[in-house]
Amino acid sequence: MTMEMKDSGSVVLTAYHPHSPARIPGVEQGFVQDMPPSHSPSSRKSLSRCRRINRMLSNESAPSPAFSRSNSQVSMDSTSMEDFWCEVESIKESREDGAEEAMLLEFKPADEGELEAEWLQDVGLSTLISGAEEEDGQALLSTLTRTQAAAVQKRYNTYTQTLRKKNKHTVRDVRDIFGTSDSSPTFETVPVSPVSSNGIQLPGQKPVWKSVSSNSCLDCGVDKGSPSITEELSYEVSFSESITVLPKTQEWPKNQRFKKEDSALPKFIVRKSRFGLTEVGDLSPEDMKKIRYLSLIELTAFYDALGVELKRNRVERVRGREIGLFGVPLTVLLENDQKKVPGIKVPLIFQKLLHKLEETGLETEGILRVPGSASRVKNLHQELEAKFYEDTFEWDQVRNNDAAGLLKMFIRELPSPLFTVEYLPAFITLVEKISKIKLQLQALHLLIMLMPEANRDTAKAFLQFLKKVVANEGKNKMNLWNVSMIVAPNLFIYKGKRANQQEMQAAATTAHIVRLLIRYQDILWTVPSFLISQVRKMNEAAMNNSKRQLMFDKGVRKLLRRKTMERDRPERPEGAVTFPPYLQSDIPEGVIRVYAPLHSKVSMAIQLNSQTKAKDILARFHCENSHGSSQHVRGQIQSLHEIGGNIGQHCLDPDAFMLDVYRANPQAEWVIKPKAS
Repeated sequence: MTMEMKDSGSVVLTAYHPHSPARIPGVEQGFVQDMPPSHSPSSRKSLSRCRRINRMLSNESAPSPAFSRSNSQVSMDSTSMEDFWCEVESIKESREDGAEEAMLLEFKPADEGELEAEWLQDVGLSTLISGAEEEDGQALLSTLTRTQAAAVQKRYNTYTQTLRKKNKHTVRDVRDIFGTSDSSPTFETVPVSPVSSNGIQLPGQKPVWKSVSSNSCLDCGVDKGSPSITEELSYEVSFSESITVLPKTQEWPKNQRFKKEDSALPKFIVRKSRFGLTEVGDLSPEDMKKIRYLSLIELTAFYDALGVELKRNRVERVRGREIGLFGVPLTVLLENDQKKVPGIKVPLIFQKLLHKLEETGLETEGILRVPGSASRVKNLHQELEAKFYEDTFEWDQVRNNDAAGLLKMFIRELPSPLFTVEYLPAFITLVEKISKIKLQLQALHLLIMLMPEANRDTAKAFLQFLKKVVANEGKNKMNLWNVSMIVAPNLFIYKGKRANQQEMQAAATTAHIVRLLIRYQDILWTVPSFLISQVRKMNEAAMNNSKRQLMFDKGVRKLLRRKTMERDRPERPEGAVTFPPYLQSDIPEGVIRVYAPLHSKVSMAIQLNSQTKAKDILARFHCENSHGSSQHVRGQIQSLHEIGGNIGQHCLDPDAFMLDVYRANPQAEWVIKPKAS
């Protein structure tokens, strides 16, 4: 059964609820008991409307399904959908009461060919549109796999054909750009045979794998007595190249689309190579920009390989407020906050709300689900705007349910959604058509890599909090599916004059997305090693192009000759700068010079063998400097960093085998310093 709800705020909600029997007695009574007494008038109104919606959505008159479900499954279906639609009603009422501002997102219709042009720009290949010979674009193209190159070529061909139809101007043939003579133009691709995670095949050496179970961080909300499926994940070969058999793409039956028990989700074993694992914060911003380019290309190739259309929203950007806390873009908030706390990655107000809830609210029954007082939340909102940056706001007065309401309001009022909506239709389509969780997780992984840095860091903090909520299920009565149903409307139901009804209809799908985000978050923050391999190749190609350019630069030649003459002088003038030993090149094969500027012993030459790990080098420095370094340095968590060569900066996994990393990047410098938080 479908139903439309319209209001004056131009919000269109089209909801579909699968068949479920009449709700179990006691569910509504329990919900009423959770309501705070001070909120009884509005809560009765909200509950009444919520019940009406659920009665209309429950489709009780439908014939009984051919299959049977356990009582626990029936209970999960009814209560989970009730949570979702009650949260929608709560959001709607807060807007009607003026507790929060309505920020409209406009979805622009796409002209023919515009999506392809925007896609080429988003993946760093604007050179194909402008016709300029840009080194970065050439370097990127030189790293593509077969499926990635096919995805780029498909979009470029569509773009050029569209321009020819419009007769705007003469468009160069792809064969002219890439020098191919075949009637079916192709890009030059890199081989996809098994290679090490740096993209370099080491002769005579088989990769060694260490299985790392992610159970310790993925067991939240799982019934320990239930059997669960264990699957293996590998980051060595691109996801699109790994699809050898096309999965069945058929719509799920509406009455059994998702198994909502937490035990239905598989446990994944991550294959940890000799290069270790890399998190998103371990790479330099320049390299993460390249990761985003490659992730969008790989995501497109992945969808092409699955035979699923990669749909995209074209959103008119909303400017938002320039000052304040709520309704301010994340980048503006961070820019303001970094003046007070340099290097901060998550807005201060968001951190404070999370801290408040983690400190006193994790064991509160119904936290996130039971709304706070609308009038109190509105007053707290106004008071925070006036007093937060003056440090005069009294946090002790904030009740846990009100803090949860403020947290959700902050997320809803962001001018651009926390999880960017451009490719949300694409992921909903994939979940609807492909039932395999592993494929859904791989697509979601690439979408996370596409997120802007500010959104990704804030989302990470939010998901870590949600994991703690689920971990306290025994006291707060909020399991993984409950939390997902409450959070989904706040993340994915957004406003607009042309609200996307299909997304509103996919209530259970968006909740399933949130469930994957919470359950597998530690996997999702890991950068796939095949993408790091391609970044290394991009940097190497760019360096080679630069070297060739320098060879033809007469001015540089003269400068080099002058520098050579100065270097050959027998005496060094007083006060001349001497480069530290770790920058000198006279180091034997297999020996690295490690520099630790914060320690009393600032450098050390270390002979590597096949078993030397990054943590072994850190332990050696710690032992050598246990007495000489300051107490502040000894208290910091130090990490070994790979800097320069074919990578910008890379914080190494303590379990990384250093001889393998050294051979992958022999021109790198090795520095021990604190890991960026």
